[in-house]
Amino acid sequence: MFSMRKALAAALLLAGSVTAQAADIGEGYAQCALATGSTLAGQQNSATLSDEVVRLMNEAVGVADDPRWINSRQPAFTWASEAKAACGKAYGYLKASYRDEDWLNKCECFHSRMLQYMN
Repeated sequence: MFSMRKALAAALLLAGSVTAQAADIGEGYAQCALATGSTLAGQQNSATLSDEVVRLMNEAVGVADDPRWINSRQPAFTWASEAKAACGKAYGYLKASYRDEDWLNKCECFHSRMLQYMN
């Protein structure tokens, strides 16, 4: 019976830490949730916009795949991961001839946050 209590206590502690980690991930996303007025969203030329989104995405992929940033104490890796996902979604919409301004704004915001922590 004693080991069952230990197992239950450990499970409760683990559940609490998973919730805290999930909240931490959500915080990063919330920092750009209200991102508006990016230069990407203001770009009128579709080809130029696509090229810029791909450039930001490729830079983010490079940082997210770089062991130097993966193992760093700086959150550049986290922002790179967020940027590559947001830019990928923005690019996917652009390929379907749809401008999703929310994803364009997030792409630029997450990328700029990544750069902020790299310097």
